[in-house]
Amino acid sequence: MLTIFTGNEKRNVRESRRDFLQVGSLMLGSLSLPQLLHARSENTSFVKDKSVVLLYLSGGASQIETFDPKMTAPAEIRSVNGEVSTSLAGVTFGATMQKLAQRTHQISVIRSHNHSVGAHEQAHVHVLTGGTDPTGVGKTGFGMGALYARLRGANHRATGIPTNCLLTVPETDGQYRKELARVRKGSRPLELGAAYAPFEPGGNSSALNNMKLNLPAQRFDDRRSLLTALDSWRRQVNGLRQVEGVDRFNQQAVDLLTGGAVDAIDLTREDPMVLEKYDTSEMRIGFKQFRPSMLGHKMLMARRLCEAGAGFVTVHSAGWDMHADKNNPGMQRGMAMLGTTMDHAVSAFLDDVADRGLSGKILLVITGDFGRTPRVNKNGGRDHWAKLGTLAFAGGGLNMGQVIGQSDRQAGQPITTPYTTAHLMGTIMQTLFDVGEMRLVSGIPPQIRRLVEQSVCIPELMS
Repeated sequence: MLTIFTGNEKRNVRESRRDFLQVGSLMLGSLSLPQLLHARSENTSFVKDKSVVLLYLSGGASQIETFDPKMTAPAEIRSVNGEVSTSLAGVTFGATMQKLAQRTHQISVIRSHNHSVGAHEQAHVHVLTGGTDPTGVGKTGFGMGALYARLRGANHRATGIPTNCLLTVPETDGQYRKELARVRKGSRPLELGAAYAPFEPGGNSSALNNMKLNLPAQRFDDRRSLLTALDSWRRQVNGLRQVEGVDRFNQQAVDLLTGGAVDAIDLTREDPMVLEKYDTSEMRIGFKQFRPSMLGHKMLMARRLCEAGAGFVTVHSAGWDMHADKNNPGMQRGMAMLGTTMDHAVSAFLDDVADRGLSGKILLVITGDFGRTPRVNKNGGRDHWAKLGTLAFAGGGLNMGQVIGQSDRQAGQPITTPYTTAHLMGTIMQTLFDVGEMRLVSGIPPQIRRLVEQSVCIPELMS
């Protein structure tokens, strides 16, 4: 894995063939990238030409202030920011969703999504494992991206790009750092094996200390600085392409590290106008400590990774735990900060993907660990609430432009068919795999086969 290091630590790059080939580890553990390129399913005819971008709103985004404002409810229940009309007649969103409201015909919102896990760490694990860890204790199950990688293969056959990716940034606020650790825990492959753990550009894997790009955090979004750092790193390893005795998988590892993966995360290759459309850096996010929001550019990187061959990209957005307490903002301040940046970043992503003809191939999923309490607390925040949560889909060839399900008058629980974490998992897996074709393929572990073949989707989304 290539790591973009944004701290103050300085390290030297060792240029030996042996060292270089070992830095290709894409996960915690001891596997090298050449070994990972062997970790493929022999027959992947059941894998559809599609990918998933999971925008994970960690901390628990309010279902009311996002997609179910409930303005007919009493003041202590309805959206604190008001509502905005959408492009679907009679449908409104929370008022910070101004741009997404204009694109509602490209989205399907689930207003009856719930589960039963109400504590942060456990809920992160439960949701990110698609319910394969029923209680979220972290001792069973595996991340949805890891499951996909196990079935498709750890890397794209042609490009070598990792199948499973996790896009994060170094967090400065203590609460945000906690949420980042929880997302990493929920994304682990556990029993599937380390080969299927997520590739995390900008992560902190200790196995990769000799292959980091040293770039100050405040210059991460400086396109010229990033390009200079990437070019310098590329020159240091360029001669290794011709190392005598490098086999096919070692050569593919070199090509990945000096080509595809670097190119995919190098936003300087984008048209400056596209880069500007995604940019959310003017908004500073945090509570006790602040940093520029990089959500827009993470969404752009997700699109670039999908184009390059990634299959499951999780984008982490921290800070949605809006209790209005000593560690978190209240609903008004929090939504003005994070709701506005999410609205901008996702809208730019939807437009960009449509312009590139990729709407049918990339499924965007927006969710988090759980929702928020129907009633605003005395400080102006909302607390943990698993009985109803935020869930939305866009693209992927699914049926868009609809609101599915209905919550009760207080936006506290579903009054129509509840769609759970299992339905989220099933919808994603049935988008990515041809289940009928999968039944004809041998060599798939029985428990994994059953998990996908017996999965249940949200029927209104499926064509």
